[in-house]
Amino acid sequence: MIALIQRVKHASVSVENQIVGEIKHGLLILLGVEKADDETKACRLLEKILAYRIFSDDDGKMNLNVKQANGSVLVVSQFTLTADTRKGLRPSFSHGASPQQAEQLYNYFSRQCRQQINTETGIFAADMQVNLTNDGPVTFWLQS
Repeated sequence: MIALIQRVKHASVSVENQIVGEIKHGLLILLGVEKADDETKACRLLEKILAYRIFSDDDGKMNLNVKQANGSVLVVSQFTLTADTRKGLRPSFSHGASPQQAEQLYNYFSRQCRQQINTETGIFAADMQVNLTNDGPVTFWLQS
């Protein structure tokens, strides 16, 4: 499971010109699911993301996690994160989970996240437009 996390001042996701998820201060999580992923990996990745200290404390140092910073989370499925781009000019998605497995784990991840922090989501497999104001910019690639 792969997460590209971005510290944001604002983020929203729209489908057919309708906002379906929106947060202010917090994390945008772009989530890719691979074939070998399962609920255990999803929980480990979520635990790491929510504990990851990328928000500034009173001294301006990255010492706070998203909960300590009173932030929210926006989770958006993004299968292209699973692409193998090492050779050729076309990405291979052979490591990506099937749509059914990916949707199940995306929904599981999102449910687990909602139990711990204010969470918004996109719509799995929809044509989504993501709008964000990246704070920093601060962006990290995490993998379980």
